[in-house]
Amino acid sequence: MRSDDARSLLHAAVPTLAVGALAAVVSGVVAGSKGAVGAVVATLVVVLFMGIGFVVLQRTARSLPHLFQMMGLMLYAAQILLLFVFVAVFKNTTLFNPKAFALTLVVATLVWIAAQTRAHMKAKILYVEPDSVKGDKPENSGPKS
Repeated sequence: MRSDDARSLLHAAVPTLAVGALAAVVSGVVAGSKGAVGAVVATLVVVLFMGIGFVVLQRTARSLPHLFQMMGLMLYAAQILLLFVFVAVFKNTTLFNPKAFALTLVVATLVWIAAQTRAHMKAKILYVEPDSVKGDKPENSGPKS
């Protein structure tokens, strides 16, 4: 993974983990320990799903740039669908509070998307690939001494 990709991933993951920690504390106070567990599980699911999606999208951008936009749209749709599946599967669980889980899942997903958007907008991404210099220096057009 390139350093700018890792930086973008970090800029999305850190705010999401911070919001997840805050959600765990609030859920722990409101719904007890099961609420805190639900918030932690939801945060980990979001970071895992979105992180894997980010890595897949960056690899696609490098290897198949003509599929980047389509792959991005498909990937985000699949991620949201999988998150809804997680909410549906765990809605009647007794392992953790399902309301805290679902609310944290939605909030953490929105924070990830907002943080990733902000990181992308602040990144200085070249839209033209500069020519690589192989030690060849252009000759001066002026008079030689």
